[in-house]
Amino acid sequence: MRVGISVILFTLITFYFLDFAGLLPNSFHWLAQIQFVPALLSLSVIILAILVILTLFFGRIYCSTICPMGFFQDIISRFSRHFGKKKKKYSYSPAKNILRWSVTGFVLITFLLGFTLFLSLLDPYSAYGRMIANVFKPVYMSGNNLLESIFSQFNNYTFYRVDVLIRSVLAFCVGMVTFLAIGFLAWQYGRTYCNTVCPVGTVLGFISKYAFFKVRIDATKCNKCGLCATKCKASCIDSKEHSIDYSRCVDCFNCLDSCKQKAISFAPALQQKSTVIKAEGISDASQRQFLITTFAMAVIMPKTFAQNKIAAFTSRGKEYKREHPLSPPGSISAKHLLSHCTACHLCVSKCPSHILKPALIEYGLGGIMQPVMNYEKGFCNFDCTVCGDICPNGAIKPLTIQEKHLTQVGKVVFIKDNCIVHTDGTSCGACSEHCPTQAVSMVPYKNGLTIPSVNPDICVGCGGCEYVCPVRPYRAIHVEGNVVHKQALAFKETEKKTIKVDDFGF
Repeated sequence: MRVGISVILFTLITFYFLDFAGLLPNSFHWLAQIQFVPALLSLSVIILAILVILTLFFGRIYCSTICPMGFFQDIISRFSRHFGKKKKKYSYSPAKNILRWSVTGFVLITFLLGFTLFLSLLDPYSAYGRMIANVFKPVYMSGNNLLESIFSQFNNYTFYRVDVLIRSVLAFCVGMVTFLAIGFLAWQYGRTYCNTVCPVGTVLGFISKYAFFKVRIDATKCNKCGLCATKCKASCIDSKEHSIDYSRCVDCFNCLDSCKQKAISFAPALQQKSTVIKAEGISDASQRQFLITTFAMAVIMPKTFAQNKIAAFTSRGKEYKREHPLSPPGSISAKHLLSHCTACHLCVSKCPSHILKPALIEYGLGGIMQPVMNYEKGFCNFDCTVCGDICPNGAIKPLTIQEKHLTQVGKVVFIKDNCIVHTDGTSCGACSEHCPTQAVSMVPYKNGLTIPSVNPDICVGCGGCEYVCPVRPYRAIHVEGNVVHKQALAFKETEKKTIKVDDFGF
């Protein structure tokens, strides 16, 4: 039952990050909300209470069943046991408690000081999300395009072609390093990451020492063969002493099946001595995934470099620099985002307009890899509230469509010297056509031409004007972020423009 539930949750969480076609509705965001750190940051008292109660009753069930990073390690561990050069055997090792609590204490102190980067890096759910969103999703989308090219040859259009993008080189590198590092530890040593580095594992491990149900060793039946210890990926069974380190056991129950003497059981607290054991998994090929990812990068990167070269050749316009980053609608401010976001990149992965990307230093060092809006590849759909609907941490607050219409993440800025109407004497008006609030309108200029005129007070910062402006790389019109999101002045519904369906990609 444990393995079955783990497989279902792991598959759904993974596919929810990969799913660009919306096959899983946004209501599946509960998969992220039941994770420990997101529940803690969003102050989801009910979910936290349930996780703590489960731990007090059954031990570290969260680590073995709910956490996707835990099951990922089980997959790698199972793969190493069956396909390694020699069959992997584990052995008991003492807990590295000083290291475990030092890491947890350091993460807690830095978080309380407003520096969430280390929590973001070590939170198992967020680390797994970055792996999937930045490393494996491009591979998944490349596979979709391959199927599209094959099926279209037979006039079957079940699949459609999508752009394969690496949204951030830094996020890709961090995701790849995370995959390789945790994958290596799982291959060689089992659940070392969970029991030595992960702060969630340390906290839940402390609670699990007082669990009602535990894996217990009956000393009267045990012959100290040590077979249970060789199956324990947590390295927490000391068969010679008939003891188990319950702070490291994740109730995988592998030891129960391995004991030929039937000396191990999962039972409630009684007067007998006991100890715990550690979790296992299912199979998956890490080396093949890495090779596929590397191949996909070889295909993707030339396109990126070519786009950069084109931009360099078409360079024109008055230079400007955005002084304040554009944080997603509902994030309130960069400060609020910094104190809640763990950079799981679920919003980056699910954004239908592909305008959210992992930040570099736009928010400062503490906000590395947190979502920032970028209008190079699209703009924020006027009626879209996906990022707030799915954010599990409370970093991006959910907005109704009406609230979204009046949430001003930034204000429009027009640079006349860059506009082709002024520089080339050419008619344009694309920015005005894509503005849903009439913050950009066309006014008479000269020689019968019209030129943009802006009203920042009714602008919501959607970036439609910036995205369509043909001037590169310094556009004639762009959005400057607000330090704190404001409420835009409402525009009259009777004066609202008719927006073409194609304009917003609905």
